[in-house]
Amino acid sequence: MSLLLYLQRLFSLDTLDTRFTKSSCASSTASGSANSTRIDPARPLPGLDVHDGTSKNRTAESRERESTRPSKWSTPEFYFYYLVFLVAIPLMFKSVYDVSIPSHPNYSNYEHLLSPGWIPGRKVDNSDQQYSGFRDNIPYMFLLLIFHPLLRRAYNSFCPPDPRGGQHSQKVTQSTLDPGADARLDRRVRFDVGFACLYLLALHGTSAFKVFAILYVNFTLAKGLPKSYVPLATWVFNIGILFANEFCRGYPYVEFARISSPWIGSLNAAIDVEADRNWGTFLDSYGGLLPRWEVLFKLTILRLISFNLDYCWSLDQAGGSPLEKKQLDPTELSERNRVDIPAKSKDYSFRNYFAYILYSPLYLAGPILTFNDYISQLRYQPRSITRERTTLYGIRFLISLLTMEVMLHFLYAVAISKSQPTWEVYTPFQLSMLGYFNLHIIWLKLLLPWRFFRLWALLDGIDPPENMVRCMSDNYSALAFWRGWHRSYNRWIVRYIYIPLGGSGGPGTRGKGGKARAVFNMLVVFTFVALWHDIKLQLLIWGWLVTLFVLPEVLAGYAFPRRKWQDYQEAYRVICGIGAVGNILMMMAAHLIGFAIGLDGLRDLVHGIVGSYSGPQTIDEKKDDGGQAHG
Repeated sequence: MSLLLYLQRLFSLDTLDTRFTKSSCASSTASGSANSTRIDPARPLPGLDVHDGTSKNRTAESRERESTRPSKWSTPEFYFYYLVFLVAIPLMFKSVYDVSIPSHPNYSNYEHLLSPGWIPGRKVDNSDQQYSGFRDNIPYMFLLLIFHPLLRRAYNSFCPPDPRGGQHSQKVTQSTLDPGADARLDRRVRFDVGFACLYLLALHGTSAFKVFAILYVNFTLAKGLPKSYVPLATWVFNIGILFANEFCRGYPYVEFARISSPWIGSLNAAIDVEADRNWGTFLDSYGGLLPRWEVLFKLTILRLISFNLDYCWSLDQAGGSPLEKKQLDPTELSERNRVDIPAKSKDYSFRNYFAYILYSPLYLAGPILTFNDYISQLRYQPRSITRERTTLYGIRFLISLLTMEVMLHFLYAVAISKSQPTWEVYTPFQLSMLGYFNLHIIWLKLLLPWRFFRLWALLDGIDPPENMVRCMSDNYSALAFWRGWHRSYNRWIVRYIYIPLGGSGGPGTRGKGGKARAVFNMLVVFTFVALWHDIKLQLLIWGWLVTLFVLPEVLAGYAFPRRKWQDYQEAYRVICGIGAVGNILMMMAAHLIGFAIGLDGLRDLVHGIVGSYSGPQTIDEKKDDGGQAHG
């Protein structure tokens, strides 16, 4: 029984992120409470409409009906589902495994994409370049995961906190805690700045100075321009940097050398000296572990925008401390308070800004913290961080990593899709499962880096949001899926783009106008998301398709409002189930286009699935047509 309780604790939402077991408005002390409220992590928080940030309370009658609905776990319907699950899931895995063995006719076409594996008798599909960069460096990152917290502890032992910060009284006030909290913030920032400089020089070599230059210009915009110009200037500058980084390929020093010294290039050409013998090439040769710094700079851009807008909005605050006005305990702030309440004016300094932008555990992949939240956590470590919870989270990461390793050793879905195969050699079921597992590998390849770096931050005393909540197989709503996919990015978009655009139109524009406004704003959001990921038509199509595929759910919600089906719960559940199938298929299509096989690949895949149902005769006809064409 103790093992079952341990597994229940291991896979609980509280272990994943305490934000899922308590309201963001609630005090952090409730995070460890046995009576904490369970919250669906892929849905908005109770009482909050994330589209416009307004309060949205449901009626007591609606809540009562939901709470009294009988469980269906022991009904004949669910027993049938259990049987389907026991039969279908093994067949799904077997279908992809059967096409991932050396005896399959298509194996030779993608064998060159496989690498030696550690499971006896199996190679590993390490063909995804994005994930292989993470997988190949896991041993070194684990060393860094251990070294960084130990180095901070050693640093802290030589720089003890201000003794006045240890005072404790029955009534905790901001004034009694500020000295010690400020000392803790100062000590952590000094360490973060020093480590970040060394970290960036190791990662990017001499290109680190390009990062420093961009940081300085962005900070100057926030501090040097009038308040009314800061938001526009911030967006123009950072979107401009996003495009410039892509088109200028990271601004190699050799180009600067040619521009600044054109006569040297002419002289080299005259005497037939190779152009790479200049100071620019010398600096470019020290590119660090990750020479292409511009590829990973996209997350840094989000933090640049966060600092500038948080600072700009802090100028709207009237005199006095918001904590004292709201009578809040600074050691027990909820996440929403940490995000919404501005930091002190002195906290918007260049040193704090530098430490936040380049905070080492979250620099490469996130999750994303706002500047206000970061500063608050530096002052007062969240109560949600405990040794037990962090240990369990680390175990969950290792289980996820092992799951990914097993899939890559036995299911070669990625390599098959990259080899541009002849889809006719696969059955419709095999083709469907290749697309299905390809999508799940995409989900895992993003989950693992995000959870690793979040684990690093937790060990360092910072609690960022959990990025990946529900897989598409466990989510019948496209809207809810996007709230749980890259969740910290989603929350960043809501705070800095969606709500400033007007969200869903606000309480005064509900109905058709509000829905239209929401869809338009979502189109703007997903266009930005697509361009932020990569400036490619393939991803832009993905962003537009996501908006298009969300539209049916929005329209269905308007055509079938839940309140009108309270007396027809079973019928409404069937309608939702039908919509769920369509939602999952559309999410699969959008992600396969954006992150896997592209538009042409999806077309060929669908053609193979649909065409295969016509049987061998159709394939023969295609061959005959091909022969006649050649003849």
